Amino acid sequence: MASQFPFRRRLRNPLRRRSDHEQRRFRRGVYILPSLFTLGNLFCGYACVIYATRGEYEKAAPFIGIAVVLDMLDGRIARMMGSTSEFGLQFDSLADVISFGMAPAILSFQWGLASLGRLGWAAAFLFVTAAALRLARFNIQAPTGDKRYFVGMPSPAAAGIPAATVFLYPAGLHDPQEALPALAMVLVPALLMVSTIRFRSFKAIGSRTRRPYRVLILFAAFIALLVTHPQWMLVALAYGYLLSAFLGLAWTKLRRRPSAEPMAG
Repeated sequence: MASQFPFRRRLRNPLRRRSDHEQRRFRRGVYILPSLFTLGNLFCGYACVIYATRGEYEKAAPFIGIAVVLDMLDGRIARMMGSTSEFGLQFDSLADVISFGMAPAILSFQWGLASLGRLGWAAAFLFVTAAALRLARFNIQAPTGDKRYFVGMPSPAAAGIPAATVFLYPAGLHDPQEALPALAMVLVPALLMVSTIRFRSFKAIGSRTRRPYRVLILFAAFIALLVTHPQWMLVALAYGYLLSAFLGLAWTKLRRRPSAEPMAG
């Protein structure tokens, strides 16, 4: 039959080749879109380092906040379009090491830890190491972990602690006695990143809810406060998320205690 109608095969093949070629081009375009957001995340970390070394801390700190937003968007866009890939996962992790490990460490060191000498140098290096370990553990546990929680403090949230602090007080710390309390700004998030404390994940934001208007009102209030008082709002957001894990642990223990006492009696 194919020999009797050779013109059909000649007409079908060019159309099929063209459609397959267009689909491959579309798939490449879909895969490149999340990577562009990851590239923007990487650029923000690089720009933060450049401005921090110049001593322009008020310009350097917001780049970490922008990197956090871009890091949230690239994963959501990849999942929405079905364009998740192993390359995107590894590229995102490498960018996060720069934006949420190296950049906040250098920013903290230039801002105040440099006056402590080797102690400040070591504290900043511990932050970078903890961020790298946190991201490596996340890549291993991501396929099997609970989507509602993070095991250990996420590196973007940990980077937000020094970024929000520096953005609130960009003058810097030049006295070693003043810089000693600033060690907690770096060491506490570093320890939390490599801990097994569970932090709440906000990946479910955007799903269906019974009270959407209340969520919209709260989000509008958040935007209004962020625009009118950005420094204080970012500090409250960063440190509030840090404390939320400890509040969750305390609440869990309080809920388990009444059920355990009758069993002991």
